[in-house]
Amino acid sequence: MNAPNLIVTASPHLKDRDTTPRIMWTVAASLVPVILSSAFFFGVSAILVTLAATLGALLTERALSRPGTLRDGSAMITGLLLGLSLPPGIALWMAFLGGAFGVGFGKVIWGGLGQNGFNPALIGRAFLQTAFPVAITTWPKPGGNFFALKGDLFAFPFMHPVSDVVTQATPLGLFKFEKLPTPLLDLVLGTTGGSVGETSAVIIVLCGAFLAWKGYLNWRSPVSILLTVFVFGGLLHLINPAKAPDALSMVFSGGLMLGAVYMATDMVTVPTTNKGRWVFGIGTGALVVIIRVYGGLPEGVMYAILIMNAFTPLI
Repeated sequence: MNAPNLIVTASPHLKDRDTTPRIMWTVAASLVPVILSSAFFFGVSAILVTLAATLGALLTERALSRPGTLRDGSAMITGLLLGLSLPPGIALWMAFLGGAFGVGFGKVIWGGLGQNGFNPALIGRAFLQTAFPVAITTWPKPGGNFFALKGDLFAFPFMHPVSDVVTQATPLGLFKFEKLPTPLLDLVLGTTGGSVGETSAVIIVLCGAFLAWKGYLNWRSPVSILLTVFVFGGLLHLINPAKAPDALSMVFSGGLMLGAVYMATDMVTVPTTNKGRWVFGIGTGALVVIIRVYGGLPEGVMYAILIMNAFTPLI
């Protein structure tokens, strides 16, 4: 009997070169320029904090997940993003603990890659925000000797860190509590106080454009977030300039760029449809502005994305 000309098998029938590990490791590689720019501003401390958070994420993934999951690169991205969202002077054991908590409670406990409901890096940062509010809101001043530590990074676990470095408020904190604006050029270039990788807005945008060109980033999420923050924030500034910073300052300050480009584009915790991404982005941007202007904290990107993560199934 002649063999059939057409054999129907289970989907997928069309396969692409872009596997999950390939995408994940490309995203991780795209963060290298962000890490290098953070090292330029904050010296070796930025690298050490990022490494500690990443090590915590990787070791937890190795200990709690099935063998071989480290190869997909998701734990690496979690650690890198968490490290970039932390102050450069935070104790290394805290950064390590945040990475472990982010993977353990933000990913593994849900069943592993593709099943988590919230962004693991932001889960790790939310834990640190709750557990160590002083350490995570102490912002060393950028610049100075590359090898000079920006804080008591090597403090023993659960001991009170000792730091004699010069600190300064973030641009959002300066405006919210002291009504002092920050020059736009400083915000764009990243020569301001803040988290390890949140100040490098231009670098983050360029890295995001690369990922969009590769097809690994859906541009609708970051664009909708940034447009909403620009329009909504600008409207509030026109209504009450003393209450809200101007639109461009709102867009380029804090962790908005890092969150919009790398955390609000997560393929697992955000809607999969294009229309859903617009809804997600608009909601995230609106929450960012509301928390920044009317909340007790000067920053709101982390909470905005986590809240919208919870609404992803509905969207």
